[in-house]
Amino acid sequence: MEYRPCIDIHNGKVKQIVGESLKDEGDYAQENFVSERGADFFANFFKEQNLPGGHVIMLNNPDSPYYEKTREQAIKALETYPKGFMIGGGITIDNAGEYLYAGASHVIMTSFIFHDGEVDFDRLKQVNTVWGASRIVLDLSCKKRNGKYYVVTDRWTKLTQEEVDIDLLSRLADCAGEFLIHAADVEGKGSGVDEELIGMLSDWDGIPITYAGGVGSYDDILRVKEIGRGRINLSIGSAMDLYGGSLNYETVLSYFQDV
Repeated sequence: MEYRPCIDIHNGKVKQIVGESLKDEGDYAQENFVSERGADFFANFFKEQNLPGGHVIMLNNPDSPYYEKTREQAIKALETYPKGFMIGGGITIDNAGEYLYAGASHVIMTSFIFHDGEVDFDRLKQVNTVWGASRIVLDLSCKKRNGKYYVVTDRWTKLTQEEVDIDLLSRLADCAGEFLIHAADVEGKGSGVDEELIGMLSDWDGIPITYAGGVGSYDDILRVKEIGRGRINLSIGSAMDLYGGSLNYETVLSYFQDV
């Protein structure tokens, strides 16, 4: 289990939000934290800490009047810590190169690949042909409905028909270098991790998975470690003191040192 940093950008500012509150209309989000420091500040912090493998997420719709400011902040983070971050949020085959050349280690794709509610393998093949599977991270962020987890797209607002299970991971593993999975039902709430989802993911023994969502205590980190059998990497946002939370950064890292 590895700690994976995160930098979320909304309306041109580094923020931590309640994931399911995000709306394109009015560019609204329920905010847990808003920083007056730029994304490059946080990127430099993680660079100095030698913590690669994190993700920068652009939370605005490309049609938003705030999108350009959000994109500028994301580029600054990538340029500050080259190859230290993967990037997601509106990534397509047409703009992936811009972010990879700016310094992203990988591009994270969701809506472009999960097109019309299901995996578009033609698009996935095109992306793999141009950039190679190893530089693609597939975002399988999901919500639970009727006892099953389904991929959500468009900033966690649209439910697809693709069920997140070991079969889906197996179908997609040759087309990506990693999976990123936000538990959208608990994202940003600090109310505890989704133990059922983590337990299911722990059966996976293929390409790396990073889980995010719900961490609110040090015990939650231990639960991910235990239930995930040390196989699931973990990203922590709102709960960290870096982002206004109560969990001390150095203490958090100590939970990963003996894994």
